[in-house]
Amino acid sequence: MIKGRKGVNNILRVLAVCGMGLGSALLLKMNIEEVLKDAGIEAKVEAADISIARGPNVDLIITSPGLAPRLGDVSAKIVTIHSFFDKNEMREKVLAALGIKD
Repeated sequence: MIKGRKGVNNILRVLAVCGMGLGSALLLKMNIEEVLKDAGIEAKVEAADISIARGPNVDLIITSPGLAPRLGDVSAKIVTIHSFFDKNEMREKVLAALGIKD
């Protein structure tokens, strides 16, 4: 999943999900991109609303605790973020989900 790690060359695919797929998903997307870039992880991050979040083939879905149960059965790891502004929370939870120690 992570380019350059353990011989795996696929780019991490991440979906930032909010209720409507507009403002908060875009804010989450930009902050997650920054967190991953700072950690040296190459990723393709997209924003989406909850209604289409189950469709894309992604490695990681990042959303709020209130929306996570509505995702149902997905193959991606789900990370819940309480504050879409808190980059420390994002970094801690995303890296933990990827099995990377900070």
